[in-house]
Amino acid sequence: MDTPAFTPSLTTPLDLDAFRDRARRHLAVLYGPRAEEVQRRLLTLLAHRPPAMHRREAGSPLWSERDQWLITYGDGLLDGKRPPLAVLAGFLDERLAETFSGVHVLPFFPWSSDDGFSVIHYREVDPALGDWSHVRELAGKRDLAVDLVLNHVSRESLWFVDYLAGSQPGRDYFLEMDPATDLSAVVRPRNTPLLVPVPTRRGTRHLWATFSEDQIDLNFANPDVLLEFIGILLFYLEQGARVVRLDAIAYLWKELGTPCIHLPQTHEVVRLLRAVVDHVAPDTLLLTETNVPHEENLSYFGLERLAHGDVPDEAHLVYQFPLPPLLLHTLTGGDASLLAAWLDGLPTLPPGCSYLNFTASHDGIGVRPLEGWLPPHEIEALLELMHRFGGFVSMRANPDGSDSPYEINITWFDAMKGTRRGADPWQIERFLCSQHLMLALQGIPALYLHCLTGTLNDHEGVERSGRLRSINRRRWQLDELEELLDSRNTPTREVFLAIRRRLAVRRAEPCFHPDAPQRVLPTPPQLLVLERGPLACGRRLLAIHNVTDRRQPLALEALAEGAWYDLLEEAPWAPVDSLAPYRSLWLVKKS
Repeated sequence: MDTPAFTPSLTTPLDLDAFRDRARRHLAVLYGPRAEEVQRRLLTLLAHRPPAMHRREAGSPLWSERDQWLITYGDGLLDGKRPPLAVLAGFLDERLAETFSGVHVLPFFPWSSDDGFSVIHYREVDPALGDWSHVRELAGKRDLAVDLVLNHVSRESLWFVDYLAGSQPGRDYFLEMDPATDLSAVVRPRNTPLLVPVPTRRGTRHLWATFSEDQIDLNFANPDVLLEFIGILLFYLEQGARVVRLDAIAYLWKELGTPCIHLPQTHEVVRLLRAVVDHVAPDTLLLTETNVPHEENLSYFGLERLAHGDVPDEAHLVYQFPLPPLLLHTLTGGDASLLAAWLDGLPTLPPGCSYLNFTASHDGIGVRPLEGWLPPHEIEALLELMHRFGGFVSMRANPDGSDSPYEINITWFDAMKGTRRGADPWQIERFLCSQHLMLALQGIPALYLHCLTGTLNDHEGVERSGRLRSINRRRWQLDELEELLDSRNTPTREVFLAIRRRLAVRRAEPCFHPDAPQRVLPTPPQLLVLERGPLACGRRLLAIHNVTDRRQPLALEALAEGAWYDLLEEAPWAPVDSLAPYRSLWLVKKS
């Protein structure tokens, strides 16, 4: 098949002089008169780096229609005999050999809380999961995405032990704050106290902790912290990581009197990390994790620099955080008009920037991305519906002291249990429609393991851990999962095989290239129709979705333009007058 003419190729490594210039600019913003000293230390660090593990040939595309990722915890699959990372590798080889080009293994380091996101040792693998040889095995067969958890660290880390003892280097790694300080302007993702009292040899100190009392924020105004994490980043590249996910990056830099979110210094840190990977491993992709309203999320591309004639120099990829809640609103309400309006308003991205599309992840379904899109009463109705389907809602603290919804905690499969009228028999069809729609969008798709297996709410997990997010973090026993996959007439088997087949179709279709043009066609609100393409060869695709539980008329002007081929049926399309509930079509033609 023809490949798109617009495919961006990997850049050649940023030469040393160009890297020096970029690094100097970013460090000057961050550290002012100390920038020259920090740059010397950075160059020394890079000069002694080991080589990154070989991944892609020079001149290869950054991405293509074959790129589709799995998201999972390192112990998402267990068999009681092998290290969980080896179990994951075996499952990918045996069940999904040609399905996923990449795998995002959520933090696999020793940790003390938050299922891995409170890291104790950044350069070690949790022995309960395996070791670095297992990580390198995964990286040798697929693009490996690794979390750089750089906003905060576990209280059990050696850095924090140093802090308590007043010893270097950790003594100056954290942010002490007088509890009387006015911090009311700070934007919070949680409703826990922002400052945590900590007994030290110097008396009780209050430390900044954005997420929990066990996740103590790091002080990036200290350049030692930044250099420490650049060293960790280089180590991950050495172990084979191709994608680096910058966890909770939005909250990185703190400055009193500001919201302490998306500060200019935070963007400079992202730009510096981009310059580092452009220099040492230009096939590396930076992915920012910012579960915030849409425009704020897009800021991590650095698109505003285009107006000054520069190229975007921040993230290669950002999550489409508005997609899950807008899709949930669409499929529970049977009206795609809001989702269509959002998709229609997405900016055209320059080469080298793309979206990561998903419906579910290890976290909940973000509510903040709905700000400005849904009125409060409709958000409340959606939250109440998810309660009825067995879910929970996590809250965050507002500057005025009140709480507001932050995310819905529920598995995506149970979120598709019904409509606003209640549960109904269409759960599997509605769920598969959500996945079809996500897979058709411009960008790279990522599927959480529990979407692939149609996992139900894990209320027992919530009771065991006391954490609402555990509802969507089940650990499968491999024999139990394989029995469900091999038994006929189980929802697990039906969902797994249906998604696997659609992923096989998608990865062979050039109209699904992440950069292929996307257009929303005008239709009644009961339908959502996307056009992908046309490509340089004239090939284009229509992705048609009935988002309701009723059969809908199918009278599209585009369908009258000659013969179409049905990718899902692998046959010429036989025109029909209507579309069954939650049915999706992928139709292609070459003009």
